[in-house]
Amino acid sequence: MTQDYFNYFFNKIGEDANREGLINTPSRIQESWDFLYSGYTQDPKTALGDVFRQGACDEMVMIKHIEFYSMCEHHILPFFGHISVGYIPDKNVAGISGLVKLIEIYSRRLQIQERLTTQIADTIMEVLKPKGVMVVCEAKHLCMSMRGVQKQNAKINTSAIRGLFKSDSKTRSEFMQLLKS
Repeated sequence: MTQDYFNYFFNKIGEDANREGLINTPSRIQESWDFLYSGYTQDPKTALGDVFRQGACDEMVMIKHIEFYSMCEHHILPFFGHISVGYIPDKNVAGISGLVKLIEIYSRRLQIQERLTTQIADTIMEVLKPKGVMVVCEAKHLCMSMRGVQKQNAKINTSAIRGLFKSDSKTRSEFMQLLKS
């Protein structure tokens, strides 16, 4: 971003771009954006790391309440919450930290919650080829809290359901029961 852009922005909102507290703001914003949007420079398919055959089981693997934050592509304001992932391996398992890295990559992009949830599930299906996967995301959107409807405690829930989780209600129920515990 150029200094002219920031001068225009500061002027537009009635600020002095040369004020002491704002002089280094453009470079701080650039550093912040490099971090907040670092998901664009990473390949989500490699996030799961090494995929292992040894240790593959026929039971659910679940990690829940992984904290995340992302930026709403409509308002460039944060939304944040937690994501839970469950999958039933077929022949491959991933390290648990790989699932967390996958969430980080997709959340560090301009997003909508619905797409974030779907991208995580679809990548797990593509890379691990499990019997099924389920992803549940609950988030608070600052675009709803700070502007618009201004509802402070509203949370949005989304889910993506694939394979056995979609076709077998018992599997889906087991996931939801584990999510509550």
